[in-house]
Amino acid sequence: MGKPTGFLEYARKDAPSRAPAQRVQDWNEFHIALPDAVRSQQGGRCMNCGVPFCQAGMLVEGRAFGCPLHNLIPEWNDMIMSGNRSHALSRLLKTNNFPEFTGRVCPAPCEKSCICGIYGDPVTVRDNELCIIEGAFAEGLIQRRRPPQWSGKKIAVVGSGPAGLAAADQLNRRGHSVTVIEREAHPGGLLTYGIPNMKLPKAVVKRRIDLMTDEGVSFVTGVDAADPKTAKRLMAEYDAVILCCGAGKPRPLGLDTAGLCGVFFGTEYLKSAVERQQFCRETTLAPSAQGRHVVIIGTGDTASDCVATALRQGCASVVQLVRRPQADYLDAQGRLPRDYAHEEALAVTGADPRRFGVQVKSLVTGEGGVLTGIVTTDGRTLPCDLLIGATGFEGCEERVCNSFGVEREKTVRTRPGGYATNVEKVFAAGDMRRGQSLVVWAIAEGRAAAAEVDEYLIGYTNLVRSI
Repeated sequence: MGKPTGFLEYARKDAPSRAPAQRVQDWNEFHIALPDAVRSQQGGRCMNCGVPFCQAGMLVEGRAFGCPLHNLIPEWNDMIMSGNRSHALSRLLKTNNFPEFTGRVCPAPCEKSCICGIYGDPVTVRDNELCIIEGAFAEGLIQRRRPPQWSGKKIAVVGSGPAGLAAADQLNRRGHSVTVIEREAHPGGLLTYGIPNMKLPKAVVKRRIDLMTDEGVSFVTGVDAADPKTAKRLMAEYDAVILCCGAGKPRPLGLDTAGLCGVFFGTEYLKSAVERQQFCRETTLAPSAQGRHVVIIGTGDTASDCVATALRQGCASVVQLVRRPQADYLDAQGRLPRDYAHEEALAVTGADPRRFGVQVKSLVTGEGGVLTGIVTTDGRTLPCDLLIGATGFEGCEERVCNSFGVEREKTVRTRPGGYATNVEKVFAAGDMRRGQSLVVWAIAEGRAAAAEVDEYLIGYTNLVRSI
């Protein structure tokens, strides 16, 4: 425990952000690091609880409590306070392969389970985590770690999102030859194409990909494993295959959009924005919001990211329709929380973009089936020439499952308590197995699947399983 009275002496201080009106002018990361002295105080707020629920990672009545990676949070908070950042790094990397990702995009279930938060504010666990890993990169403490010898076993990981990267990283450290197969032009999956640059800079993703490549992992892009010929070749050439293709099948909007122009899913829109902004590549997947009246259906991270992206593209207006009433979103003090996108919309347009308890009743179209507006359930007509559905996902895509012959319902079916599918030497992990979830859960799934594959290949494993 860095300071026994720290939680009494120091108030919580979140990492500051650039002003909303300023940051919407670019795509750069908007959080600003705290000075080291203040960050040390934030580590000193940790109470080193006898039972640290922050690292419990358990499910109770379908709800997750604590970190599913079982991060050793009190230990590295102590090291932050005492100034021993290198030891903090070693304890952090013991359970988390990619703290630079979770430290930016994880909703921090650890903080929701923090005992310090019962009668006050929880410890800034996520910001502390990001401070450790980014400080380590800046100081050159992150060096390549190649295995001392190779096992001779070959593993194909299909999908390069957080689950696939975690599985590949773990198995590479065990000395297996790992090849990651990605259908897109750039690796990273959701991390690259599903999260805007201001939340997760693509340079950060590339930095990790480059490090893994230097450590021995091979990345092959532009290859679609949904092609039966590709699947057959992977099965013939590799000793094991892990499917980590996510749960990207969007939930239907429940609207008649046949023949309409101007209706897209959130993932399509965000991916097209990344293609244009990061890779300077024009795409027909979804249009830019520049000059358009944008309506977004849904809530959650994807919907907020669509709001923030539309603002940066220069939309004429943006409205977010939320199905549930506003009362369902109020905090304990009766206040309506705002995330980064809502702050930006308020700064740019002067109003919160959310309309609670409202959904789309019908669509208004012009000549040639071009969307021009929507009629909402409260009887209003809103101008709209870009309608974005961000209502979640209903499961994994069928094509990869069919090409490998694995059984699926909404997600891939695996053996109880494990990751093996009905097909010999084929495993599944991440959202493709458990359904839509968090990046931190995907990393935990990838680590656990890697341990099972390692044991399958050589008869035992010493890899640490998170779940």
